[in-house]
Order: sequence, then structure tokens, then C-alpha cells
Amino acid sequence: PLHRLAGDHHISIATTYRYLHEAITALAACAPDLQQVLTDRRAAGDTHVILDGTLIPCDRVAATTIKTKGTNRGATVHLWYSGKHRSFGGNIQFLATADGFPLWVSPVLPGSRNDLSAARDLGITGALTAAAAAGLPTLADKAYHAAGIGIRTPVKKTAGQPLLGPRQRVYNLLQSRARALGERAMAILKTRWSALHRISLCPKRIGAIVQAALVLTHHEHQGRY
Repeated sequence: PLHRLAGDHHISIATTYRYLHEAITALAACAPDLQQVLTDRRAAGDTHVILDGTLIPCDRVAATTIKTKGTNRGATVHLWYSGKHRSFGGNIQFLATADGFPLWVSPVLPGSRNDLSAARDLGITGALTAAAAAGLPTLADKAYHAAGIGIRTPVKKTAGQPLLGPRQRVYNLLQSRARALGERAMAILKTRWSALHRISLCPKRIGAIVQAALVLTHHEHQGRY
């Protein structure tokens, strides 16, 4: 705990938090750029990258917003609350290699944002569409359906449509098996860095904290990717 660290070094809690935030900011500034990551993976000859999103839990936040979609459109909801996960937290988008190593993590958006809108607002879908045109497609789950050309998601059964055909089912099976490896990327970060289990600092710092964890992880695996 920070209060013990402060006591051991005979400094105030305020100074300890200031040093903590300075360290987080310095590490996060070293996080790789999305465009550079995509360029490097193309140069390395990767067949694809994997896009996914996760919720980094945080303490309860009072901030609210107006819901703009769904059956409760117009209702006031908690900005940082994810209905999907039933928890407060920040939405983080990430890219992984085909074998599930974390390559890049996004800035944080409130937990009430869904993965597709987060990816669009952060400019991720545009960057991945351009990368796909250059020969590096992306695999993603059904949450990213219609995200853009080159972002390959499972085939969805639409209303009134008969069951998916054999080819579509086989495609979904193969796509799911390849994409599932991407979940390993966030597991690597969360398993290695227990701070990501729940953030007690301001939720707006979640992005910088995850980026700092990514930088340290890349340092530990130097030369592997």
C-alpha cells in the first residue's frame, strides 16, 4: 500500500501519489503507436492481427450520461458502468498477434461504451481497414460486425434468415478458433500485473496504467516480438 511506502521513505502521501502518477505517465509515453505496430507486423510477415476489447474494473463512479440507443433511450445511466459486465470500469481496446501476445492498447473510454463504437471513435477501425488493404487483415468477434472491410467477424444470422449453411458454420468455427488466441493477450497483462484487477485511482488514468503495463511486458519479452 502507498501509505506504507510513504512511511518507509519518510515522505507524505501526496508526494507518493505524485511520484506514482509521474512514473505511470513516463511509462505510458513509451507505449507503441498503432500505426507503427501495424507497419511492424506487416514487415514481420504476420498473416493477421486480433482485435478485442476488455473492461478494466474500477471503483464506483458518480458520473452519468444520457443513453442514446436501445429500449431505454433517453434514460440517465452511469457513464462508467458496463451493462454487459455488470461492473464499473473502463473500456480498453487492444491488438494481439496471431498467437496471442499483446501488441497495442488504446486510451480508455467509459465502460458504458460498447466495443464497436469505442473502436470507431478511437480511429482503430480506419487504421485496421487501411492495414487490411495493405495485406494485414484483422480478426474480431461479433461485437465488431460491420466495423469495416478487412476486419473479419463471424457470419451473423439475421432476422428471418434460415440457419447458417455448412460453409458459413465452418467459417465461423475456423474464425473463432483463430480469434480465441487473442484473449491470451489481455490474460498475459492481467495475470502479470495485479494492478489491472481493479483500479482505485481516477478511472481516466486506466488507459495510461494499461499502457504502462504493456510497456513493461514488452520489456520482459524483449526480442520475442
